[in-house]
Amino acid sequence: MKKILVWMFLALMTAAAVGQTGFVHADGKNLVDGHGKTVLLRGTNLGNWLVQEGYMFKLEGGPQSAREIEALANDLLGPAEAEVFWHKYRRAYVTKADIDFIAKQGFNTIRIPFHYKYFVAGNDEGLELVDKVVEWAKADGLYVILDMHCAPGGQTGANIDDSWGYPWLYESEASQVEAVAVWKRIAAHYKGNPTVLGYDLINEPIPHYPQLQKYNPMLEPLLKKLVAAVRAVDTNHVVIMEGAQWDSNFKVFGAPFDKNMMYQFHKYWTSPTKDVIQEYLDYREKYNVPIWMGESGENTDEWITKFRTMLDENGVNWTFWPYKKMDATSSPVTFDKPVHWDAIVAYAAKHFGMGDTEKSVAVRPSVEDSRAAFADLLEKVRFEHVHVNQGYLNALGVAAK
Repeated sequence: MKKILVWMFLALMTAAAVGQTGFVHADGKNLVDGHGKTVLLRGTNLGNWLVQEGYMFKLEGGPQSAREIEALANDLLGPAEAEVFWHKYRRAYVTKADIDFIAKQGFNTIRIPFHYKYFVAGNDEGLELVDKVVEWAKADGLYVILDMHCAPGGQTGANIDDSWGYPWLYESEASQVEAVAVWKRIAAHYKGNPTVLGYDLINEPIPHYPQLQKYNPMLEPLLKKLVAAVRAVDTNHVVIMEGAQWDSNFKVFGAPFDKNMMYQFHKYWTSPTKDVIQEYLDYREKYNVPIWMGESGENTDEWITKFRTMLDENGVNWTFWPYKKMDATSSPVTFDKPVHWDAIVAYAAKHFGMGDTEKSVAVRPSVEDSRAAFADLLEKVRFEHVHVNQGYLNALGVAAK
């Protein structure tokens, strides 16, 4: 009996160890899977889904942050109808067909930028939506990385984090407590799910503006708080660090402080040559950790080809930005402008305040045209109506299976 009990104990311990190693994890400079095989990330970002950005809707000169875009919808549709619209939008913009397409093109990873508000206690919508994507990704053999694109209080003070024009995250203890709580909730939910590769803790923290670089010394201590929150409930997943100044500055980092970390950088509109990523290659060599180019793109197919090739030659993980946007060539797929959209754009660019109601009413699109435009947007964003940018896919070096 004693031998049987010992055997059962060893079997359970072995099973637990196998379960632990089923997760992708850092192993020196590489990510490896549960069998010790190197995993090289090749993916795309689901931008404009759980964080809307004005330029992806062609709102030149108009609203750019999520809250500004939501305010425009409230203005044109009324708040009750706008709320219904956004609920439908979040279920139309990314569907199983989109995930299947991404996998079919040869990508192996999707990064999901999210707004923290969908994951606060009492709001289960974010988990419900992401759970579906994780389920579809698992069926397609894709990894998922979760990216807090909009942190409580704002980590940049710019439009991308939906803040109030200043990075209050570093000044507000309450905002930091909320960020900790959100990550702890997410990590507790996905702690046993190996399709989720890791947690990208704060997107592009601290702009390059001279006045805001005083927050650089606060970044790594904040990241340590977030890692501690994750590790309190989840020891399986990779935790991912982003540097300061729009995730370009690794000088804010000391040595890695967790055994399962990856360091991420972003690069836009630079020369597509090795020298622009040398700082990150040096960090990888010095500290023997994986690095990841989490965002780049918004450029010509020629530039994308050169930059992606250089990353491949240097063994750098990558996910290009974004997967889908309106009337564009620099994304895997694109969707057409809805009806009356030019009128929506023109009105949005006028920046009327509440003191200008009489003027705004005189030039605003009709309620009927506004409803038609937003209804058509719901149709245009669906996968069955998008157009494939084959040149962009060719530039990324992926090939349909």
